[in-house]
Amino acid sequence: MYYVYLIKSKHKKWIYVGFTSDLKKRFNEHNLGKTKTTKGYKPFFLVYYEAYQSKKDAIIREIELKRNGQQKEFLKERVKNSLGSQSATDQP
Repeated sequence: MYYVYLIKSKHKKWIYVGFTSDLKKRFNEHNLGKTKTTKGYKPFFLVYYEAYQSKKDAIIREIELKRNGQQKEFLKERVKNSLGSQSATDQP
């Protein structure tokens, strides 16, 4: 299984979209500061994820969310209540 996920910093107004085959491991890496891109924004909570059988489909979706501002805005609108709350899932 492959995952496209959205995490939000608990202390800063910052969100990140990523792709992984091991959501729990990747989420922990973000929170431990092992990911250069997100290191300065930790800790995080998991806001949203999508699961895919196909790695290619997951990669295409991640790219779509990162490059197409409109798609990212649609997703942010869909999860707006979760983005505004730190009571969202702390772990996958």
